[in-house]
Amino acid sequence: MATNKGLLHVTMEPQLGLSLDQFHEWYNNEHGPTRLRLPHMFTNGLRYRQTDGQTPTFLAVYDVTDMAHLETAVYTDLRANRSPREAATIGQVDVNRRFFDLVGEQKSALFMPIEQLTDDEAAGLVLVNVEVTLKEGVDQQKAEEDIVAWYQDEHIPMLAKVPGWLRSRIYRTPSRIEGDVATPVRIVTLHEYAKDNGLGGPEHKASMDTPRRTAVFNNYIGEKLRREYELFYVFGPGPRELAALSRLPSEASFISADGKIQTTAGPDPVISAFINTADGLTIPYRLEGNPSPNAPTVAFCNSLLTSLHMWDPLVAILKQKRPDLRILRYDTRGRHDVPTPPVPATLDMLADDLETLLTGLRIPKLHALVGVSMGGATTLKFAIKYPERVEKFVACDFNVASSEANTKAWKERIAVAEGPDGGIKKLAGVTVERWFHPATMTDKKDVAEWMTGMVGENSVQGFRWSCQALWGYDMKEEMKACMVPGLFVVGDQDGKGALVKAMDGFKGLLGGKGGELKVVLGAGHLPMCEAPEGFWGAIEGFL
Repeated sequence: MATNKGLLHVTMEPQLGLSLDQFHEWYNNEHGPTRLRLPHMFTNGLRYRQTDGQTPTFLAVYDVTDMAHLETAVYTDLRANRSPREAATIGQVDVNRRFFDLVGEQKSALFMPIEQLTDDEAAGLVLVNVEVTLKEGVDQQKAEEDIVAWYQDEHIPMLAKVPGWLRSRIYRTPSRIEGDVATPVRIVTLHEYAKDNGLGGPEHKASMDTPRRTAVFNNYIGEKLRREYELFYVFGPGPRELAALSRLPSEASFISADGKIQTTAGPDPVISAFINTADGLTIPYRLEGNPSPNAPTVAFCNSLLTSLHMWDPLVAILKQKRPDLRILRYDTRGRHDVPTPPVPATLDMLADDLETLLTGLRIPKLHALVGVSMGGATTLKFAIKYPERVEKFVACDFNVASSEANTKAWKERIAVAEGPDGGIKKLAGVTVERWFHPATMTDKKDVAEWMTGMVGENSVQGFRWSCQALWGYDMKEEMKACMVPGLFVVGDQDGKGALVKAMDGFKGLLGGKGGELKVVLGAGHLPMCEAPEGFWGAIEGFL
């Protein structure tokens, strides 16, 4: 009867003495996302809390694509190689972990997979978990067949008449993975309902009182356990739990063994982690600011050859001036090595990378997106391609179309980066001198040195393939149909003033009504780095 699909089903009860913030922060930032980064294995991860007054209080369920995956080292090593933090936390939790094989399901036309809902849409969805064991001495095969047939033919169709019913699934446990034939067979059904539903109403009562149900229970069922839960958290592959992290002491900060995930606990919480794209690119990101999961989020898209830290001066201002905002930064494609075999990047690809990141962090819509240079072009392309994912954008120091001269210049820069006489370090020096206002180079040498070091650490391979996103593109026609409000910003000496003229020339194309252009004085190509206070003054009112 069973399919190869199934469920990982884990009930948990934190012991006295374990902080719930520690429990949730560990589970939401380490345990769950680690599993969701295995999309071939787990399609989702959902956390529920009891609403029936019983224990265990918490339930986590993960849909499994093929139960055989849970026998592989990819999965078993997760448990065998727990971090010290995970081992210390899980040691203070009473855990009951089981595998269920999927037998069948029925769903409403209104049902949507929970992982496709926003957090607001998903919160509070109801789950009824029913488990029955077989009586001793019955013909096990016939009992299972008759129970499943009753569920499929009568009981679930009657539940489908209950207002708010969304889906019912039938499972069998133990699965072949546990393999203990002495363990009593259980038939497990999970019934999902909308927040407002008819549980306990006449349709529900009718489903519980039929001659066939009575016969099934009298003939085959020994014990029945029924639990009710509400959904309160949906995992993605990216850690994002700032709220619990903000309430923990600083010593609760965490660094994974490979250093790819770091958290800073305390009143100014920070999560540094990563998301993988479909083509295998790793996108490092940094999430900070307002810890509320409902806080409006501003994302920043860096220029080619820089990292997410190019925004450090502006983020310091933003945290002070706008404590209501959650802040997301990430390293754009090209900062690090790109997947092999490498392919030329496009603006569409860069926009898709950001969409993948937002989906992984379950951010349905940005309050604003801010990008500069290649990040500015990416920002405009994202607003064009995914207008439903961003309320407004700020695109800085970029051109809406490339030229043959630009392409030639990029090829020359690749040759410098790959050359034997200084390579990427040489390119860093000439690039920063070209980018920055002359006054920055003489009066703010620390800023110039900071940026030169950042550029000099860029992946040469990543630069070579990703700068090609800036070859041969033209968004002039596309931006005319873009209705996302946009602000354009440029340093007054970018390209010795040539870019001010260029951006002034295309600002009117946006959405048919145009966008405003603001010029930051005393700055070149990266005004948010050279003149952060002036840049903040340019965008403050728009944000």
